[in-house]
Amino acid sequence: MKAMVLAAGFGTRLLPLTRQLPKPLFPMMNRPLLGHTLDWLAAAGVRDVTVNLHHLPEPVLAAFGKESGLGLHFSLEEEILGTAGGIKQAERFLGGGAFFVVNSDILSNIDLPGVMAFHREKGACLTLVVRRDPAPERYGLIEIDAAGRITHFLGASSPHRPEGRTTRVMFTGIQVMEPGIFERIPAGRFSGTTRDIFPAMVEEGLPVYAYRHDGYWLDLGTRESYLQAHRDVLEGNLQLGQEATLAAGPGLAPPVAAGRALDVAATAKVGPFVVLGERCRVGAGASIENSVCWDDVTVGEGARVEGSVLGHGTVVPPGGNVLGRIVEGSR
Repeated sequence: MKAMVLAAGFGTRLLPLTRQLPKPLFPMMNRPLLGHTLDWLAAAGVRDVTVNLHHLPEPVLAAFGKESGLGLHFSLEEEILGTAGGIKQAERFLGGGAFFVVNSDILSNIDLPGVMAFHREKGACLTLVVRRDPAPERYGLIEIDAAGRITHFLGASSPHRPEGRTTRVMFTGIQVMEPGIFERIPAGRFSGTTRDIFPAMVEEGLPVYAYRHDGYWLDLGTRESYLQAHRDVLEGNLQLGQEATLAAGPGLAPPVAAGRALDVAATAKVGPFVVLGERCRVGAGASIENSVCWDDVTVGEGARVEGSVLGHGTVVPPGGNVLGRIVEGSR
């Protein structure tokens, strides 16, 4: 099986950190998020993966250009092409049958082989993985009928409204496409799937289906959701491909995960729900709670960090407070 990971975006909701690092390289339990995505795809039987890049592509290529265990390709976009345009540019890597397309900034326990089996059973030309959500309008609303067929994309022009009862759901950013999709996407132009391509397919009466997922799913596009994902792993509500390395010792209030070469004062209080990168230093009397600190972070004596994400090389001065913030860091 083949898959494409959409990773070309700017990550504006996580500024200023995305000025420092592209979102596919954001540490998730001290490992790049893209690494977890590739593990998830490989565990589902995917053997050939294409990743599109635009914003800060060089560090991604340096980190994953020699990735083993998968056939890995990179599709570089000089000008960002949108979801559909990016898929079209990667056509040369994706032919030969149905393939997955997934967003690079999600974590989920979705059963990908089950999605593919559903797609084939329905004879679909396109299958979107969807879920119920308390606020689905944040992600774009979709209407499906009782058989799971997508009948309408809310916000799209629709001369033919569906008959009968429908259910409103949200799109998870995970989908299965058939190679025929390429004929519908203009080359070299910015275009979106849910705005430009998918609604037309539904209106033409093509077999476009929704696979309902009721398990874990999280979009890591905000500070709050990025912290929630770490908390979910630390609480055992989400299992990643590699188990988290939990830390214990003076100054640590579990659950805490940490990298190597820490320097934490015995009178500090780090935790609960904290992840420290490598070479982090925490001074006497300092406290860190519900936060993620990337590599080489220093939190001075008596400082307080809560509900925050501290980028590589951040220095919190003695007595400083960082509450509910994203801090870019110095490298």
